[in-house]
Amino acid sequence: MNKELSVAVQLARQAGQSVMAVYATDFAVASKGKNDPVTEADRQANDLIVKGLHEAFPLDTVVAEESPPSDGIPALGRVWYVDPLDGTKDFIARNGEFSVMIGLAVNGQAQLGVVYRPEGDVLYAGVVGSEAWMERRGIRSPLVIREQDSGRPLTLTVSRSHRHPMVEKIGLVLGVGNEIPSGSVGLKIGLIARGEADVYLEPGPYTKLWDSCAPEAILRAAGGEFTTILGQPLVYGESLSSRALVGNQFANSHGLLASNGFCHERVVQALRPVVEELGLKPREA
Repeated sequence: MNKELSVAVQLARQAGQSVMAVYATDFAVASKGKNDPVTEADRQANDLIVKGLHEAFPLDTVVAEESPPSDGIPALGRVWYVDPLDGTKDFIARNGEFSVMIGLAVNGQAQLGVVYRPEGDVLYAGVVGSEAWMERRGIRSPLVIREQDSGRPLTLTVSRSHRHPMVEKIGLVLGVGNEIPSGSVGLKIGLIARGEADVYLEPGPYTKLWDSCAPEAILRAAGGEFTTILGQPLVYGESLSSRALVGNQFANSHGLLASNGFCHERVVQALRPVVEELGLKPREA
């Protein structure tokens, strides 16, 4: 996937430049719905990436946050998932914790991901089964998660802009020793891939496929794990009808759980009472 990775990196950087150009202005904020802001930066980056992917890979499907398809998602083949500005609330708050995310799923599984934080020029990239790396201001270093003591207190990375009401309870259940707040799902996964955090989770159905595809590919390429909070694999490309029960065909309806891999099963088991309280049922095979 050399071409795919090269194109995704180039488009992420170009979109990052577009985002920062808007960031430097007194930009307006609109709303797509309840608690769902959008800016010109989201739209410009979305258009740039979608156009670039269609030109480079005309036979592939592109699912982007600001231009999602209305007729469902292919269950097979190659599908790009694009979040042109993950962390719009952080962008609005001007705290720098936002990113451009481009992921590629093949036959329903995340395979390639690029996450670019324009502020600070930090880029994460990974191809499952190959390698993952981070590039900061032109200096590249590999991302390889080292084995951790499975019995030590965990470090949890949590959202800076919104906190699920169950997180406090989950922290007690897991015996969390430290929390690191961060914007953007991709940047939280970067903390795990770098060994600075152990776990990220979102119990509710509030993330979308474009929030998880690129981060999952990067984390798995680095040696970590990325599943639903029930411990089941995430599936990219389920039909629209199979997601209609949650009212959004793009939602990760069983939440997200990302970890360094070594503590993953421990976390899944500890979350069972929480899962029961949330009323979540395992997805049928």
